[in-house]
Amino acid sequence: MGEVLVRSLIRAQLVLAVRVFAVFGSLLLGLPALFASYPGLADFRVLGLPLVWVVLGGAVYPLLVLMALLYVHQAERNEREFVELIERS
Repeated sequence: MGEVLVRSLIRAQLVLAVRVFAVFGSLLLGLPALFASYPGLADFRVLGLPLVWVVLGGAVYPLLVLMALLYVHQAERNEREFVELIERS
């Protein structure tokens, strides 16, 4: 019984990690595709810097931190639910 519960926790954590990776990867790979599709965006400047560099160099990191915080919150929730399940058994 315990082995099945541990496997379910591992599976839940793996699914969570794959989801976060897929979302962040899609966004990260989607940005260069967006800029390649609309070359005119490269001409825009924000604070003297090209928009491409501002987005890829500045906006990506806060997004990464936010996704990491959400991942940790959800992973801890999975672990709390696992502990509750073990305590009920």
